[in-house]
Amino acid sequence: MATCDSASADVRGDEGRILLSIDRYWDRKEEFPNGHCKESPPIKIGGCSWRFCFYPNGASSSSSDYISIYLALDGRVARPVRARATFTLFDRAGKPVPDHSVDTGVREYSRVGFGFGCDEFARKDFLEASESERIPDGYVLIMCDVSVDRPAAPRFCLHDRFGLRQDVTLLVGGETFTAHRHVLAARSPAFVAEIFSGDSTAGDFIRVDGMSAQVFEAFLHFVYGDALPEMSEQEEPEMAEHLLAAADRFDMQELKLICEEILIGYIDENTAARMLELSVQHRCQMLKEACIEFLENHPALDAVMATDDGLVEHVANSCPALLKGLCADWFEDDESVQDDLVMGV
Repeated sequence: MATCDSASADVRGDEGRILLSIDRYWDRKEEFPNGHCKESPPIKIGGCSWRFCFYPNGASSSSSDYISIYLALDGRVARPVRARATFTLFDRAGKPVPDHSVDTGVREYSRVGFGFGCDEFARKDFLEASESERIPDGYVLIMCDVSVDRPAAPRFCLHDRFGLRQDVTLLVGGETFTAHRHVLAARSPAFVAEIFSGDSTAGDFIRVDGMSAQVFEAFLHFVYGDALPEMSEQEEPEMAEHLLAAADRFDMQELKLICEEILIGYIDENTAARMLELSVQHRCQMLKEACIEFLENHPALDAVMATDDGLVEHVANSCPALLKGLCADWFEDDESVQDDLVMGV
């Protein structure tokens, strides 16, 4: 996959400023015909992965006299994401070129590769008319400001909810939580069916086993607020993994999808095998597809296998067809070895 030559980013939560530098503009014109783009590395903003797509000969047949620029979603999302992008062309002095700034407005992104931008961002003859001024040494500089519109997580306070006194006390990991039985029942009948059985009663408390107090607090946050609490980037993947297990256990499909979306953003050579195992364990189709897509990239696959000896077993359990394809590549001259490996896993 092509990548932009460099992309420096200043990302702060739901906002990011990225300077794209496309070198050897003249070569890029020859390399990427109309409708074909050069892509930036993935950049995480607002909890989502994004790419910028630069078309040196225009994105469509009607824009072949222009360069085009787009922002595209690079990772799967559980729910559509709203974001706004502003693209600005810069000159050799680092100043914006007049009349060459475009704002997409707030748009809704829902699937990988789906994007918004500008077909007619700058005329090619305008750029090339004064090469030394507008594309110094063959460089094109574009500043991209991105703002992801994510609803703020609601303030979580059980005592403010419904105007009713909590009627159940839950004991989790040595800590107690009070809640409303009817809210828990409405949000997760499976939770109530499991937790309010006779075996879970501990004195005046209802005991919840198999979950830490921190994870249960985040679980309750979602039950009452339909959103996860704020988490640091260091906390997010581990918490998402634990909440995924809770969502699967208590049949909360929306929470499950949100956790899958978070975990997809952390798939790399060190985590792919674990993510694939989770996708099988908790029946997560979206996470599974993202892992398989990552592993189908052979350099990435080689890196994963170097760090995880159990990868072949994970692949065999989750996607036998992928394993068969991998064996065909590994042992392309010996079909008997391919068959033995697939049948023996």
